[in-house]
Amino acid sequence: MILFENVADLQHYLKEQRAANATIGFTPTMGALHDGHLSLVRRAVKETDISICSIFVNPTQFDDKGDLDRYPRTLGADMDMLRSAGNRLIFAPTVVEMYPPGLKTASGVDFGDMAKHMEGAHRSGHFEGVAQVVKRLVDIVQPEYMYMGQKDYQQQALMGYMMRQLKYKTQVVTCPIMREADGLAMSSRNRHLLPEERQNAGQINKVLLRLKANFKTHTLTEAKQEALRDLENIPGAKPDYLEIVDGVTLKRIENFEDAKSVVACTTVRIGKVRLLDNMVLTAGE
Repeated sequence: MILFENVADLQHYLKEQRAANATIGFTPTMGALHDGHLSLVRRAVKETDISICSIFVNPTQFDDKGDLDRYPRTLGADMDMLRSAGNRLIFAPTVVEMYPPGLKTASGVDFGDMAKHMEGAHRSGHFEGVAQVVKRLVDIVQPEYMYMGQKDYQQQALMGYMMRQLKYKTQVVTCPIMREADGLAMSSRNRHLLPEERQNAGQINKVLLRLKANFKTHTLTEAKQEALRDLENIPGAKPDYLEIVDGVTLKRIENFEDAKSVVACTTVRIGKVRLLDNMVLTAGE
């Protein structure tokens, strides 16, 4: 496995590999890896000739500097995990390498209402920062496939939209949520939960599973209200939102029949930790 910290060195290496007709699978991360990340990497290893994983804690997508400062940096452990997953390349640049002075890195994509609710309403500037770093990384790596997790549902949908709007050849591959034994979606943030909070956090998935079981016998309003009450009844929990949306456009819907793909998305605060989760209710065609 090879570690690159310099853009020019990485691009030179990838140019040589493309000359040999190698396909490139890319997994963008901020490090502090867990099995959820590794599931993306393993799929990239399986489906492409070269799997490259980036590890970069992107300052432009944090609206809370304290959250940025607290984000764990575990490059050594991350490298060991990636090696065990069969990953071939790591790109771990500095902030200056990613955002050199004078470089225009804005995505130039208007996400409209897609980015204004759910996470967009609670994290000012977050998706602008995500779009900025993902566009920069894709411009550097130029992969055929980019692997992203379903857990950040709104994010992966927006990045797929951005690739299409920019007419990039990179295809976003969305991989299923990896969960702990009690159903909690795997996340780097889980390590910040206190023992009692961690035990309660497993109930979030149970609420979403009940919502999925109820949506065929309840109206959307009834199912949503019941699920929101259930989330609020989790000890120590405070939901930021629970939205049921079109899985492609991310628009809120009023009836389950309004979209072929229907997804329930939520973020719940337990203690000081914001936990994202979602459940696909109907997958569409």
